[in-house]
Parts: sequence; C-alpha cells; structure tokens
Amino acid sequence: MNTETVYPILSGKRALVVGVANEHSIAWGCALAFRKLGAEVVLTYLNEKALPHVAPLAAEIDAQLLPLDVTQAGQLEALFAALAEHGKLDILVHSIAYAPKADLQGGLLDCSLDGFLQAMDVSCHSFVRMAKLAAPLMTDGGSMLAMSYHGADKVVPNYNVMGPVKAALEASCRYLAYELGPSGIRVHAISPGPLQTRAASGLKDFDLLLSDAVARAPLGQLVDILDVGNTCAYLASPYAHRLTGSTVYVDGGLNIIA
Repeated sequence: MNTETVYPILSGKRALVVGVANEHSIAWGCALAFRKLGAEVVLTYLNEKALPHVAPLAAEIDAQLLPLDVTQAGQLEALFAALAEHGKLDILVHSIAYAPKADLQGGLLDCSLDGFLQAMDVSCHSFVRMAKLAAPLMTDGGSMLAMSYHGADKVVPNYNVMGPVKAALEASCRYLAYELGPSGIRVHAISPGPLQTRAASGLKDFDLLLSDAVARAPLGQLVDILDVGNTCAYLASPYAHRLTGSTVYVDGGLNIIA
C-alpha cells in the first residue's frame, strides 16, 4: 500500500517550465513535481515538429501549452504577454540549451564564432531575457531556476563549448539573484548529474560519462528527472524562502569527488 502523503505546498502557485521535449526531459520532471505539489503549470513547445511529443504531456497534467523558440524574434515577448493575461507568475524554469553539432563535438579551440554565439544566446542569455520579462509578473516574489552542469565548474572531457557557456549561466544566476532579491525573487542554478536526455545524446562518448558517474558517485546511482524536479520544487517552496544565488547539485554526490 502506498502511504506517501503529499502536501500541496505549491497550491496557488503558477509555474512556467521551458524545455520539455519529451517524457525524458529534465523539464518534464520539474513540471511533474510542481503539479504534484499543487501548482498550476504552463509548458512551452519549440515548434510544430515538437508539438505531438509535448501536447500529450501537457494534457496529462492539465497544463497550458504555448509556443516558444527563443531564437525567433518576438516569441519570448508574445509568451509573456499571454501569461500576463491570466495573472501572476511564481516559478520559472529554464531548461534549454543548444550548440551546433560540429561546435559541440569539436574542441573549444575549433568552435566557430557563430556556434559560440548561438550556444551563449540559447543556453544563457535567453534566461536573462526571460528573467526580465518574468520579474514584473512575480508580484508576490518568486523563484527562477536554470539548468547547468558540473562542466561549468570543472573540465569534463567532451563537454567542450558548453562548459564556458554554462559557467556564464551560473554567473548570471548569481547576478540575477543579487538584482532581483529586493523584489523577493530567488534565483538558482541547478546542476544535475548525467542524465539520458535527448540533449545529452549530442555529447561525444556520453555513455562513458554515465557509467563513470555510477562508478564514482558516493551514492552509486544515477539521478533521474524526478530527483531534479523534486529539488526544484523544494527551492520554489516556502521551505527555501531564504535561499538564493546557489548552484545546487543533484548528482548523488559526484561533484565532491576529485
């Protein structure tokens, strides 16, 4: 018999989760955790090709579904205009990243300028742009969460251009935490351990990274999308109301191992 008791600590809260591509996405784990704890959830989908994969998930949790491609002029503004029509926002999750395959799979020395700029725009600066648009809707304060990775802090072979880009994202989270703190808005970078997601599949020798994580992590297990989602739900809850500006690892302790 399942005796788990769930307290709806996010009841009355509204969460925007950006980055669900399918049921394996980290963003989907966040959406599930928020909904389970009582929050209203809004999901985005990248384009018409992605819609058939995301729409059934949105229906599963009774989430509003809106289009968003941050590389397309005006889409981000249109998204937040649509959100504003239905009231305030309490939680923002940014879980998108991109680099052209040639730049991602080559070393940093070989990364093109265009590839570097695309990676920085989609994976980092889009979060800053979202934060600027989201802040006025967080009239009662709120939480903003962006997905990073340990390669932002230490060199992870084959992570390549995404290392500097995620380092910029983590620094952006700290500066946004400073600037938005007076408005009661808390900002965190979340650093999950290796996960088998569609985005991660673009990394060279990713299977080796997964097996290494299991072997070296103190808990001896890989994390899953619900581990990440539950951590984000905690950080968005009243229980974490005085925490901000951190990079929070959800990796079974892997980051502490030299």
